[in-house]
Amino acid sequence: MTRPFLLAALLLGLLPACNQNQPETATIAQQPATPPPVPGPSLTALADSNVVALLTPYLQEHPGSEILLHTRLGTMRLRLYDDTPIHKANFLLLIRKGVFNETLFQRVEKGLVIQGGRSTNRTIAINRYRLPPEMRPEHFHKKGALAMARYDDEQNPGQLSSGIDFYIVQGKKWAPNQSKALAGRKLTPAQIQTYATEGGLPSLDGKYTVFGEVVEGLDVLDKIADEPIDAYKWPKKDVNMKMEVVGG
Repeated sequence: MTRPFLLAALLLGLLPACNQNQPETATIAQQPATPPPVPGPSLTALADSNVVALLTPYLQEHPGSEILLHTRLGTMRLRLYDDTPIHKANFLLLIRKGVFNETLFQRVEKGLVIQGGRSTNRTIAINRYRLPPEMRPEHFHKKGALAMARYDDEQNPGQLSSGIDFYIVQGKKWAPNQSKALAGRKLTPAQIQTYATEGGLPSLDGKYTVFGEVVEGLDVLDKIADEPIDAYKWPKKDVNMKMEVVGG
């Protein structure tokens, strides 16, 4: 009777020693999850020659129409037009890739436009490319119109738009005879009336692609246009921006 009891006691006595010899479990710090890649063509693959081929299927697979543009002076809501699909797809792609979140308004001209898209601290690689024009007579440079800039007109007979530089029209009000004289094409009676009551910049009509408009936040547009600027029309206090797609 004593031997089983003694054996059990010995075994129990050994258990603490066995536990002491067990290695400590290492604590593994969890690494933050890598965000999934943003769908769409690579920004370094875009070129004048392939933007239509790359951006057309992108818009079909990843539609969107409304965006929010946040600044320190407030937020504007913009709607992108369906009948300017290449400009629309390009803008949506740049927003979703985060390109505009590294940019600011680099040119402010009260009574004309506020222009953005440039960056002083770009970390996202992107090619220099241009977009084919998509000018539509029903889209004009009324106050709040969203359009793409264009450069090097002498070397750009096709009037290709910049791939990244955009502007929003502030403009001013024009009498009917003034807007008709300034416009680069014939205006409709409704457009003439809009220039008289809401304002805009008719001298740009027929020359640049308008692909959207501000639907909320025109007061923010006016606040940005009122910012003090330097000799290069750059706001003395940076007006950075953040953009997001919020509606299809």
